[in-house]
This record gives sequence, C-alpha cells and structure tokens, in this order.
Amino acid sequence: MASQNRAWQRMLSGRRLDLLDPTPMDIEVEDIAHGLAFVARWNGQTRGDHAYSVAEHSLLVEEIFGRQHPEAPVKWRLAALLHDAPEYVIGDMISPVKAAVGPSYGALDDRLTAAIHIRFGLPAQIPVKVKRQIKQADKVSAWLEAVQLAGFSEAEATRFFGKAAAEQAQGLTLHLREPKVVREAFTQRHAQLMKAMS
Repeated sequence: MASQNRAWQRMLSGRRLDLLDPTPMDIEVEDIAHGLAFVARWNGQTRGDHAYSVAEHSLLVEEIFGRQHPEAPVKWRLAALLHDAPEYVIGDMISPVKAAVGPSYGALDDRLTAAIHIRFGLPAQIPVKVKRQIKQADKVSAWLEAVQLAGFSEAEATRFFGKAAAEQAQGLTLHLREPKVVREAFTQRHAQLMKAMS
C-alpha cells in the first residue's frame, strides 16, 4: 500500500496548515508575518546586507495603495497588505517560474488567499476593480525594487512594469531591515488595520 504524500505544514504557532484544503481556522497572522519576513523577493538577487522580504514588499504595496486610493475602505488596505500572504508557505516565485509551473500554482495560491481573507474578515474573493488597484500598487513597488535593489535600469524596469509605475514611484526610497524588525512592523500594521475595521 502506497503512503500518501504529506500536504500540510506545521506552523510555529502550532497550527497544521493543509496546503490542499486550507481552512481559516489554521491561519495566524504571526505565522504569516514570520514566514513573509524570511521569504526573499527577486530570489534574493538584491543589493544590501539583508534580503528584501515579501513582508517588506507587502507593507510598501499597502502604503502605495493608500496613497493612490486614500478614500478606499480600510478592508481594501488590509487586502493590499495581504496580497502576497500565501507566499508565507508557498514561497515567492518569480514570474517566469510561475509561468513554467502553470495553472496549478495559481489554484494553490487562490485556495490559500481565500482562507486568509476569510480568517481576517475579508471576502474570499475581492472585487475585480480592487484587485486591479492593488495590482497597480504592486507594479509601482516592483518598479522601485527593480531599480533600487535588483539592478535594473529605469528604462528596463519601465518596459516590464509600465510608465505609470515609473511616474508613481517618484520620491519613494526603499530601506532594508532585519527580518525580526519587518516581522514586527507587518504584525503591527495588520493589528492597526484590523482595529480600524472593527
């Protein structure tokens, strides 16, 4: 009798997260913050003494989204903060790798996103318009990261992430922080947004 492959991961909180069938009850913000603080963007190919983490990126995307849409309800700012939250267990794959893996990666990401959203009082699927707005903030962040940390020229970054991203990135500077500092910043910002939603 063949043994079944393990499809769950033990979290530091003690939760056992089933990757194929995640439930909101197994999601904890401390696990997300910790995981994202140790996941490197750009496969770690960035300048500096610390990796530029997905937690740092998430904080920046939420800030950019807030600047672009100051009238947006707090829940959509929370959605912006959590836009890459599934990566705390599945990692951050660069776009070429996602394309090579195919639709199975997207399905896994969608299941985890739905569980995370429900856990924190968001709809499982956010409106398409809001998703597009968050994606635009994400592109601005990617442009900044590409130019300031990942060795891209401004022209090259603009070709990949768009002219709008280049224009909106003006005046923003990235700072690298230790994982424990970013983890705490992510957790605090999450708590502020949750409190503002209640």
